[in-house]
Amino acid sequence: MLNSMTGFARVCREVNGISYAVEIRSVNNRYFKPNIKLPEPAGFLEQEIERLLRDNIYRGSVNYFLRYKNVSGEPMYEIDSAALKSYVEKLNGISRPQSGIDCTINLADLLLLPGVVRPQEPENEKADNLKKAVFEVTALALEQMKKMREQEGLALADDIFQQCSQIGGLLENIKIRKLVVVQEYRDRLSARVKDLLQSARLELDSDTLAREVALFADRSDISEEIIRLGSHIEQFVASCKQGEHAGRKLDFIAQEMLREANTIASKASDAKICFDVVQIKSCIERIKEQVQNIE
Repeated sequence: MLNSMTGFARVCREVNGISYAVEIRSVNNRYFKPNIKLPEPAGFLEQEIERLLRDNIYRGSVNYFLRYKNVSGEPMYEIDSAALKSYVEKLNGISRPQSGIDCTINLADLLLLPGVVRPQEPENEKADNLKKAVFEVTALALEQMKKMREQEGLALADDIFQQCSQIGGLLENIKIRKLVVVQEYRDRLSARVKDLLQSARLELDSDTLAREVALFADRSDISEEIIRLGSHIEQFVASCKQGEHAGRKLDFIAQEMLREANTIASKASDAKICFDVVQIKSCIERIKEQVQNIE
Protein backbone atom coordinates (compact mmCIF):
# COMPACT_ATOMS: atom_id res chain seq x y z
CA MET A 1 0.00 0.00 0.00
CA LEU A 2 0.90 3.66 -0.07
CA ASN A 3 3.14 5.57 2.32
CA SER A 4 2.78 9.24 3.10
CA MET A 5 5.85 11.48 2.95
CA THR A 6 4.73 13.25 6.13
CA GLY A 7 6.03 11.75 9.35
CA PHE A 8 7.46 12.50 12.76
CA ALA A 9 9.27 10.47 15.39
CA ARG A 10 11.13 11.20 18.60
CA VAL A 11 12.91 8.53 20.64
CA CYS A 12 14.88 9.01 23.86
CA ARG A 13 17.05 6.28 25.34
CA GLU A 14 19.76 6.08 27.99
CA VAL A 15 22.73 3.91 27.07
CA ASN A 16 25.79 3.49 29.34
CA GLY A 17 25.02 6.62 31.33
CA ILE A 18 24.41 8.81 28.27
CA SER A 19 20.93 10.05 27.34
CA TYR A 20 20.29 10.10 23.58
CA ALA A 21 17.41 11.89 21.82
CA VAL A 22 16.76 11.39 18.10
CA GLU A 23 14.10 13.38 16.30
CA ILE A 24 13.13 12.80 12.66
CA ARG A 25 10.70 14.94 10.67
CA SER A 26 9.73 14.44 7.04
CA VAL A 27 7.57 16.38 4.59
CA ASN A 28 6.82 15.98 0.91
CA ASN A 29 9.50 16.59 -1.70
CA ARG A 30 10.03 15.41 -5.23
CA TYR A 31 13.32 13.77 -4.24
CA PHE A 32 15.05 12.47 -1.11
CA LYS A 33 16.52 15.52 0.63
CA PRO A 34 18.23 14.92 4.01
CA ASN A 35 19.13 17.59 6.55
CA ILE A 36 21.22 16.09 9.35
CA LYS A 37 22.20 18.01 12.49
CA LEU A 38 24.64 16.34 14.87
CA PRO A 39 26.66 17.42 17.90
CA GLU A 40 30.26 18.12 16.96
CA PRO A 41 31.74 14.92 18.48
CA ALA A 42 29.25 12.83 16.48
CA GLY A 43 29.97 14.56 13.18
CA PHE A 44 31.87 11.53 11.87
CA LEU A 45 28.55 9.63 11.74
CA GLU A 46 26.85 11.96 9.24
CA GLN A 47 27.45 9.91 6.08
CA GLU A 48 26.44 6.65 7.72
CA ILE A 49 23.27 8.21 9.17
CA GLU A 50 22.38 9.62 5.74
CA ARG A 51 22.84 6.15 4.24
CA LEU A 52 20.60 4.67 6.93
CA LEU A 53 17.92 7.27 6.24
CA ARG A 54 18.17 6.71 2.50
CA ASP A 55 17.75 2.95 2.95
CA ASN A 56 14.50 3.47 4.86
CA ILE A 57 13.01 6.58 3.24
CA TYR A 58 12.55 6.69 -0.53
CA ARG A 59 11.37 10.27 -1.01
CA GLY A 60 10.77 13.46 0.99
CA SER A 61 12.57 16.23 2.87
CA VAL A 62 13.95 14.58 6.00
CA ASN A 63 15.24 16.54 9.00
CA TYR A 64 17.31 14.51 11.46
CA PHE A 65 18.34 15.85 14.86
CA LEU A 66 20.59 14.13 17.41
CA ARG A 67 21.12 15.36 20.95
CA TYR A 68 22.82 13.62 23.84
CA LYS A 69 24.10 14.39 27.33
CA ASN A 70 25.99 12.52 29.99
CA VAL A 71 23.72 11.83 32.95
CA SER A 72 26.41 10.00 34.92
CA GLY A 73 28.22 13.21 35.82
CA GLU A 74 31.31 12.50 33.73
CA PRO A 75 32.30 15.64 31.77
CA MET A 76 31.79 15.57 28.01
CA TYR A 77 33.86 18.71 27.38
CA GLU A 78 37.51 19.49 27.93
CA ILE A 79 39.45 22.71 28.53
CA ASP A 80 42.24 23.61 26.11
CA SER A 81 44.91 24.69 28.59
CA ALA A 82 47.20 26.07 25.88
CA ALA A 83 44.46 28.31 24.48
CA LEU A 84 43.48 29.46 27.99
CA LYS A 85 47.10 30.27 28.87
CA SER A 86 47.51 32.24 25.65
CA TYR A 87 44.43 34.33 26.41
CA VAL A 88 45.67 35.05 29.97
CA GLU A 89 49.13 36.13 28.74
CA LYS A 90 47.65 38.51 26.20
CA LEU A 91 45.23 40.00 28.73
CA ASN A 92 48.05 40.46 31.26
CA GLY A 93 50.08 42.22 28.60
CA ILE A 94 47.24 44.63 27.89
CA SER A 95 46.58 45.37 31.59
CA ARG A 96 50.15 46.42 32.47
CA PRO A 97 50.56 49.80 34.26
CA GLN A 98 52.17 51.45 31.26
CA SER A 99 49.12 50.73 29.14
CA GLY A 100 46.87 52.61 31.51
CA ILE A 101 44.26 49.83 31.43
CA ASP A 102 43.16 48.25 34.68
CA CYS A 103 41.23 45.02 34.36
CA THR A 104 40.50 41.94 36.42
CA ILE A 105 40.70 38.56 34.74
CA ASN A 106 37.72 36.33 35.53
CA LEU A 107 38.24 32.63 34.87
CA ALA A 108 34.54 32.00 34.24
CA ASP A 109 34.56 34.67 31.53
CA LEU A 110 37.65 33.14 29.95
CA LEU A 111 35.85 29.81 29.55
CA LEU A 112 33.38 31.54 27.21
CA LEU A 113 36.11 32.57 24.75
CA PRO A 114 36.30 30.63 21.46
CA GLY A 115 38.41 27.49 21.57
CA VAL A 116 38.82 27.29 25.35
CA VAL A 117 36.07 24.75 26.04
CA ARG A 118 35.45 22.14 23.37
CA PRO A 119 33.72 18.76 23.12
CA GLN A 120 35.86 15.75 23.87
CA GLU A 121 36.93 13.88 20.80
CA PRO A 122 35.74 10.28 21.24
CA GLU A 123 38.48 7.67 21.30
CA ASN A 124 38.17 4.47 19.30
CA GLU A 125 36.24 2.56 21.94
CA LYS A 126 34.05 5.54 22.84
CA ALA A 127 33.44 6.27 19.16
CA ASP A 128 32.28 2.69 18.58
CA ASN A 129 29.97 2.86 21.59
CA LEU A 130 28.62 6.21 20.43
CA LYS A 131 27.97 4.89 16.94
CA LYS A 132 26.25 1.76 18.25
CA ALA A 133 24.00 3.74 20.60
CA VAL A 134 23.11 6.38 18.00
CA PHE A 135 22.22 3.76 15.39
CA GLU A 136 20.15 1.83 17.92
CA VAL A 137 18.09 4.90 18.83
CA THR A 138 17.89 6.02 15.18
CA ALA A 139 16.53 2.61 14.13
CA LEU A 140 13.79 2.87 16.74
CA ALA A 141 12.91 6.37 15.54
CA LEU A 142 12.79 5.23 11.92
CA GLU A 143 10.43 2.38 12.77
CA GLN A 144 8.19 4.79 14.65
CA MET A 145 8.16 7.25 11.77
CA LYS A 146 7.53 4.55 9.16
CA LYS A 147 4.46 3.41 11.09
CA MET A 148 3.14 6.97 11.11
CA ARG A 149 3.79 7.32 7.38
CA GLU A 150 1.98 4.03 6.76
CA GLN A 151 -1.06 5.21 8.74
CA GLU A 152 -1.09 8.49 6.84
CA GLY A 153 -0.77 6.50 3.61
CA LEU A 154 -3.84 4.42 4.47
CA ALA A 155 -5.87 7.59 4.95
CA LEU A 156 -4.60 9.00 1.64
CA ALA A 157 -5.38 5.74 -0.18
CA ASP A 158 -8.90 5.64 1.25
CA ASP A 159 -9.64 9.15 -0.02
CA ILE A 160 -8.05 8.43 -3.41
CA PHE A 161 -10.10 5.25 -3.89
CA GLN A 162 -13.27 7.18 -3.11
CA GLN A 163 -12.38 9.77 -5.75
CA CYS A 164 -11.60 7.05 -8.31
CA SER A 165 -14.91 5.34 -7.57
CA GLN A 166 -16.74 8.61 -8.08
CA ILE A 167 -14.95 9.18 -11.39
CA GLY A 168 -15.92 5.67 -12.49
CA GLY A 169 -19.60 6.37 -11.77
CA LEU A 170 -19.51 9.67 -13.67
CA LEU A 171 -17.78 7.95 -16.58
CA GLU A 172 -20.60 5.40 -16.76
CA ASN A 173 -23.09 8.27 -16.96
CA ILE A 174 -21.12 9.75 -19.85
CA LYS A 175 -21.07 6.39 -21.67
CA ILE A 176 -24.85 6.22 -21.48
CA ARG A 177 -25.33 9.86 -22.41
CA LYS A 178 -23.08 9.75 -25.48
CA LEU A 179 -25.36 7.16 -27.08
CA VAL A 180 -28.26 9.63 -27.34
CA VAL A 181 -26.30 12.82 -28.08
CA VAL A 182 -26.03 12.18 -31.84
CA GLN A 183 -29.72 11.29 -32.14
CA GLU A 184 -30.70 14.43 -30.25
CA TYR A 185 -28.49 16.50 -32.52
CA ARG A 186 -30.10 14.91 -35.59
CA ASP A 187 -33.59 15.68 -34.30
CA ARG A 188 -32.69 19.29 -33.46
CA LEU A 189 -31.00 19.86 -36.82
CA SER A 190 -33.90 18.30 -38.71
CA ALA A 191 -36.47 20.41 -36.87
CA ARG A 192 -34.48 23.58 -37.38
CA VAL A 193 -34.02 23.03 -41.12
CA LYS A 194 -37.68 22.13 -41.58
CA ASP A 195 -38.72 25.36 -39.87
CA LEU A 196 -36.46 27.36 -42.16
CA LEU A 197 -37.66 25.62 -45.30
CA GLN A 198 -41.34 25.42 -44.44
CA SER A 199 -42.17 28.86 -45.75
CA ALA A 200 -40.40 28.09 -49.01
CA ARG A 201 -42.25 24.76 -49.39
CA LEU A 202 -39.02 22.85 -50.02
CA GLU A 203 -38.23 19.27 -49.16
CA LEU A 204 -35.39 18.40 -46.78
CA ASP A 205 -32.63 16.46 -48.48
CA SER A 206 -32.17 13.38 -46.31
CA ASP A 207 -28.70 12.71 -47.73
CA THR A 208 -27.50 16.17 -46.75
CA LEU A 209 -28.93 15.77 -43.28
CA ALA A 210 -27.24 12.40 -42.92
CA ARG A 211 -23.87 13.88 -43.92
CA GLU A 212 -24.18 16.68 -41.38
CA VAL A 213 -25.14 14.24 -38.65
CA ALA A 214 -22.24 11.96 -39.61
CA LEU A 215 -19.78 14.89 -39.43
CA PHE A 216 -21.10 15.86 -36.01
CA ALA A 217 -20.88 12.28 -34.79
CA ASP A 218 -17.27 12.07 -35.95
CA ARG A 219 -16.28 15.38 -34.34
CA SER A 220 -17.96 14.60 -31.04
CA ASP A 221 -16.97 10.95 -30.74
CA ILE A 222 -15.43 10.46 -27.27
CA SER A 223 -15.34 6.67 -27.23
CA GLU A 224 -11.54 6.45 -27.27
CA GLU A 225 -11.15 9.07 -24.54
CA ILE A 226 -13.66 7.25 -22.33
CA ILE A 227 -11.78 3.96 -22.81
CA ARG A 228 -8.42 5.59 -22.04
CA LEU A 229 -9.72 7.40 -18.98
CA GLY A 230 -11.23 4.15 -17.67
CA SER A 231 -7.92 2.40 -18.28
CA HIS A 232 -6.02 5.12 -16.44
CA ILE A 233 -8.29 4.73 -13.43
CA GLU A 234 -7.67 0.97 -13.37
CA GLN A 235 -3.89 1.50 -13.63
CA PHE A 236 -4.03 4.13 -10.91
CA VAL A 237 -5.88 1.88 -8.45
CA ALA A 238 -3.61 -1.08 -9.27
CA SER A 239 -0.49 1.05 -8.70
CA CYS A 240 -1.84 2.18 -5.34
CA LYS A 241 -2.28 -1.43 -4.24
CA GLN A 242 0.98 -2.81 -5.62
CA GLY A 243 3.81 -0.45 -4.69
CA GLU A 244 4.89 1.43 -1.59
CA HIS A 245 6.90 3.97 -3.62
CA ALA A 246 4.39 4.77 -6.35
CA GLY A 247 4.17 8.54 -5.87
CA ARG A 248 5.86 9.62 -9.11
CA LYS A 249 3.99 7.05 -11.19
CA LEU A 250 0.66 8.10 -9.68
CA ASP A 251 1.43 11.74 -10.41
CA PHE A 252 2.03 10.90 -14.07
CA ILE A 253 -1.17 8.85 -14.37
CA ALA A 254 -3.19 11.64 -12.73
CA GLN A 255 -1.86 14.07 -15.35
CA GLU A 256 -2.99 11.72 -18.11
CA MET A 257 -6.41 11.35 -16.50
CA LEU A 258 -6.83 15.12 -16.50
CA ARG A 259 -5.76 15.34 -20.15
CA GLU A 260 -8.38 12.79 -21.23
CA ALA A 261 -11.07 14.58 -19.21
CA ASN A 262 -10.23 17.87 -20.92
CA THR A 263 -10.44 16.22 -24.34
CA ILE A 264 -13.86 14.74 -23.53
CA ALA A 265 -15.14 18.16 -22.49
CA SER A 266 -13.85 19.83 -25.67
CA LYS A 267 -15.32 17.19 -28.01
CA ALA A 268 -18.58 16.28 -26.32
CA SER A 269 -20.74 19.29 -27.40
CA ASP A 270 -23.27 18.34 -24.75
CA ALA A 271 -24.12 20.27 -21.57
CA LYS A 272 -24.85 17.18 -19.46
CA ILE A 273 -21.59 15.47 -20.42
CA CYS A 274 -19.66 18.69 -19.76
CA PHE A 275 -21.26 18.94 -16.32
CA ASP A 276 -20.12 15.40 -15.50
CA VAL A 277 -16.63 16.20 -16.81
CA VAL A 278 -16.40 19.20 -14.48
CA GLN A 279 -17.09 16.87 -11.57
CA ILE A 280 -14.53 14.37 -12.89
CA LYS A 281 -11.90 17.12 -13.13
CA SER A 282 -12.70 18.19 -9.57
CA CYS A 283 -12.06 14.60 -8.40
CA ILE A 284 -8.82 14.42 -10.38
CA GLU A 285 -7.58 17.68 -8.86
CA ARG A 286 -8.32 16.25 -5.44
CA ILE A 287 -6.34 13.13 -6.37
CA LYS A 288 -3.43 15.25 -7.62
CA GLU A 289 -3.30 17.09 -4.30
CA GLN A 290 -3.20 13.83 -2.37
CA VAL A 291 -0.58 12.31 -4.68
CA GLN A 292 1.81 15.15 -3.80
CA ASN A 293 2.02 13.65 -0.30
CA ILE A 294 2.63 10.06 -1.41
CA GLU A 295 6.14 8.62 -1.19
